[in-house]
Amino acid sequence: MKQKANIPDLKGKTILVAEDEEINFLFIETLIEPTGAEVKHVWNGQQAIDEIKNNKNIDLILMDIKMPIIDGYQATRDIKLLRPDIPVVAQTAYALGDDKIHCFDAGCEEYLSKPLRKNILYSILHKLLA
Repeated sequence: MKQKANIPDLKGKTILVAEDEEINFLFIETLIEPTGAEVKHVWNGQQAIDEIKNNKNIDLILMDIKMPIIDGYQATRDIKLLRPDIPVVAQTAYALGDDKIHCFDAGCEEYLSKPLRKNILYSILHKLLA
């Protein structure tokens, strides 16, 4: 019997997805849509930093770690200097032991390995935003 995902109610929240692969972004957007949260998308770490500088309405960031221009580690460190309160959730296909440690060292609150699993994503979003 398949367990039904507990979809958090995130109406009024805005999630920034920093993801350089369009198919991965579209998948994440599809997972977030039922929560009612607004989704914004940037393609690299520099754009994520710029978005945080220019948009005070971002409530959470889903940060891909391996991106062009500025990677997710450095982007998270820079964002935490600007807005230490904003939760950053690392998402990466490179689920090696050290990667997780580096994500937390950079300032991420949570860590998701790809492919993302809906129940785990919803649990983290609920914990950090609800």
